[in-house]
Amino acid sequence: MKLGAVIITMGNRPDELRALLDSVAKQDGDRIEVVVVGNGAPVPDVPPGVRTVELPENLGIPGGRNVGIEAFGPSGADVDALLFLDDDGHLPHTDTAELCRQAFEADPKLGIVTFRIADPDTGVTQRRHVPRLRASDPMRSSRVTTFLGGANAVRSQVIAEAGPLPGEFFYAHEETDLAWRALDAGWMIEYRADMVLNHPTTAPSRHAVYHRMVARNRVWLARRNLPAPLVPLYTGVWLLLTLVRRPSLPALKAWFGGFREGWTKPCGPRHPMRWRTVWRLTRLGRPPVI
Repeated sequence: MKLGAVIITMGNRPDELRALLDSVAKQDGDRIEVVVVGNGAPVPDVPPGVRTVELPENLGIPGGRNVGIEAFGPSGADVDALLFLDDDGHLPHTDTAELCRQAFEADPKLGIVTFRIADPDTGVTQRRHVPRLRASDPMRSSRVTTFLGGANAVRSQVIAEAGPLPGEFFYAHEETDLAWRALDAGWMIEYRADMVLNHPTTAPSRHAVYHRMVARNRVWLARRNLPAPLVPLYTGVWLLLTLVRRPSLPALKAWFGGFREGWTKPCGPRHPMRWRTVWRLTRLGRPPVI
């Protein structure tokens, strides 16, 4: 299988970006063609052979990655699968790309592979980086219903059939939106503990827009993808969970602002999943109400 890689950057981590590019270049097997997208910022110096695209404005994570996809032809058709990697991570093992090829070749219905993210100093995988409800054992690989945005591989055929990442989201939950559409199209998603991306331990709330975007995009996710009876159920469950977690008052105000925005602003096209996909998600351990 021919692999490509899409990396978006704000241009503010040149050393980390170079380390990531070096780790991609060291992968076993055929060379991986790489595109680095400067998301509203100049791209730092990159090694020869790495293509770059500089955008005049920040399109957000999904928007930037969509531009990277199209750099490989319509829906990434010039390659069989695309790696999406955070610019401050790196691949510690040289066999990750080869494991991806083997996984896709062994299972024609496998559409997305999501890697295990581990802290480079401690080796610890944060619970939030295990994309399933039963996340206590990050070393257990399994079928899942979503994937990690900066550490994954996606067949280009999935993008051609299910569509690109939702550019409207800008940040947060864009992976789940694509995952639900891919599952509805008949593809499978697998979490692989043996495919590792090293990434410093961080808290998602470090982003100033975190609470607003998380709330808004939860609503948009439901409005775009769920059968009508499940939309209020899904959003209601997440409202209750947010209150139970007792965020700070400023965080709660931002969350409710985003929640309101999710109902009042356009969310893009609506394509509700089939009820058999709802059942499929449930059998995989994550019914689309949580």
